[in-house]
Amino acid sequence: MKNRPFHERLIFALNGIIAAWRRESSFRTQTVLSALVAVILILLQPALVWWALIGLTIFFVLTIELLNSAFEALVDHLHPDQHPEVRIIKDMAAGGVLVASAGALVVGFLFLVAMMWP
Repeated sequence: MKNRPFHERLIFALNGIIAAWRRESSFRTQTVLSALVAVILILLQPALVWWALIGLTIFFVLTIELLNSAFEALVDHLHPDQHPEVRIIKDMAAGGVLVASAGALVVGFLFLVAMMWP
């Protein structure tokens, strides 16, 4: 897998995103919500700094969700049986998604406040 041409590595990455879309309902939900946020940005036309901040926040949450999904798939593959430590590991990874999502909510709230009181 190392030292492959860029287009091959791009295909690997796209295949991973497609697999997450097919397998993970939370990734699909977050992607749809991200698209709705993009529509809101188009309608409200805020300053470019808000586009950048919200865009980075969206990509951060989706990235963390992809990493969490990959991590959970790997852990399930290596240890398919229920085990207290495996549960804790998966819960911690899910906690990372929760923290990122909470950060996105804070950014969204601040955006709404800024739009209401310019």
